[in-house]
Amino acid sequence: MTLAATVRAAAVRFGDRSAFVDPDGARLSYAALHQRSDEVAAGLRAAGIGPGDVVVLRLPSDSAYVVAYAAAAKVGAIAAGVNPRLAPPEQDAVAAVAAGALTLASADDVEALRRPEPVPPLPDDPDRPVALVFTSGTTGQPKGALFRERQLAAVTRIDAGDAWGDPAAPPTPMLASTQFAHVGFMTKLPWHLRLGTTTHVLARWRAADVLATVAEHRIATLGAVAPQVALLLREDLDAYDLSGLQVLVVGAAASPLGLVREARRRLAPGYSIRWSSTESGGCGTGTAFDADDEEQRTVGKPRGGIEVEVRAPDGDRLPDGEVGELWLRSPTALSEWWRDPEATATTIVGGWVRTGDLGCIDERGNVHLAGRVTDVYIRGGYNVHPAEVEAVLADHPDVAEVAVVPRPDAVMGEIGVAVVVPRRPDRPPTLEALRSFAADRLARHKLPEALRIADALPLTPMQKVDRRALAAVEAEQPGVRVS
Repeated sequence: MTLAATVRAAAVRFGDRSAFVDPDGARLSYAALHQRSDEVAAGLRAAGIGPGDVVVLRLPSDSAYVVAYAAAAKVGAIAAGVNPRLAPPEQDAVAAVAAGALTLASADDVEALRRPEPVPPLPDDPDRPVALVFTSGTTGQPKGALFRERQLAAVTRIDAGDAWGDPAAPPTPMLASTQFAHVGFMTKLPWHLRLGTTTHVLARWRAADVLATVAEHRIATLGAVAPQVALLLREDLDAYDLSGLQVLVVGAAASPLGLVREARRRLAPGYSIRWSSTESGGCGTGTAFDADDEEQRTVGKPRGGIEVEVRAPDGDRLPDGEVGELWLRSPTALSEWWRDPEATATTIVGGWVRTGDLGCIDERGNVHLAGRVTDVYIRGGYNVHPAEVEAVLADHPDVAEVAVVPRPDAVMGEIGVAVVVPRRPDRPPTLEALRSFAADRLARHKLPEALRIADALPLTPMQKVDRRALAAVEAEQPGVRVS
């Protein structure tokens, strides 16, 4: 079923149920989403927008964005979201790559398109392009991953199967955990609509506001990234009734084991670590909600219908336990990089997606991450994978979060710097303590040789640790060095 058809069917099924609740409390029902997107679609068509045209959404993450996205789908256009958390030059770069026929920059722009005219439904076409999802643009020219109707349908099948929500049952309250331009929303909107969820949107992610919303609306499942979970745990949790919260779905990367244990004890009994990417359509691997410690040190197993292999640089498959690039095959994966055949040919090889992530698969079938291909630094002629070091240091009882980044060194070429958010700010770990703790599990050249204590780790607009920002600081600020 296409996105447009899902909007229509959800309107019939759920009617006046709230689909989205904006930060100011305004509600958009399923019926209103269908009607307004029909009216905006009529305006798009009157403006000459049709199949294959790109509509750039430079909009905040609220109900107007959803209406515009649905309207574009109803005329066969491609919605290209621009993350509002990007800096203005980065937003301009994304819009330039999208090369849209029309840009919507405010809710007023969306409202101005509304026309009370019928829009004939397009025939179902699983190969019709429907969404462009962009990389963050922090590492150079942004790239747009193109998704077609069949990929959105595949995401829905993985997340919800063929089920529809029960219109007679109370709606499932959700909290929007990403900007709407993110793959976690763009490819998963049909899933939300199919289940009849009520999604609450915050103006900005703040730990206290998240907890208040979870408590007020009895939200049972909360999506986040590990640094956000760490911020939630710093709050006075006794001030909120969190008895309705049952599971945390934590994406972007592996979570420190200590963080998982504390979150299970103080926030929610279930904790699932997820690994995916823009290229994968937001679907990849996951740990069980009740996984044991060994599994929680990983990012779990491939989800239904998804395959993951570890490959050498020449593309040959590596045996279990060896580190290489993770290749993924999934019906949810991107069709191509927008107007970039060279990047497409590099990324998609024989139906497999080269993720650019390094990792290995253990004897239980769980995937261990070892960083990005581009994150590897060379210390004295030896390759060091930061994620491997971080996984060990994160087990230290005084470490809440950690990132390892390189610093240029006149002798070794590069050395590793551990940037640590301490569990107790008044009792941060020392460099010697971290090295001693990790010495039995890591080779000497992998041990950190400098330490910086931080209040929090910076995140990119895509909610991943901003390693470029950390490395830039280390290039200017010397830390503590040992020989």
